[in-house]
Amino acid sequence: MLGIRQPEIYGTTSYQDLVDIISCEAERLGVEVSFFQSNHEGAIVDAIQQAYFDQIDGIVINPAAYTHTSVALLDAVKAVSIPAVEVHISDPDAREEFRRVSYIRAACVKTIRGHGLDGYLEAMRFLVEGV
Repeated sequence: MLGIRQPEIYGTTSYQDLVDIISCEAERLGVEVSFFQSNHEGAIVDAIQQAYFDQIDGIVINPAAYTHTSVALLDAVKAVSIPAVEVHISDPDAREEFRRVSYIRAACVKTIRGHGLDGYLEAMRFLVEGV
């Protein structure tokens, strides 16, 4: 729903535009990227676990509302021991009280929030530079 949901907070750039932006940055950095998006918590857990078997070097994740509710995502990231960066387009700490809680943050090497779509690129550069 990127570009559709609350454009005053998340902007009007579409998910496909974000994929294109990330792909360009990955090419510039000389790294391979893959993308996964789902509204289903279990599917996201499966993708994180699959990253282990695919020998992925880093995870950039925007857990969206699951940030504030999902112990399952926290456990999945802990289980795979892959450096993960939590990204949020807006700054959850500047929004409603319940958004200030992040379960997944405890398993991440860094959190980037409030930098818009550039946060994804910052996360990639952080992982490429080495944790």
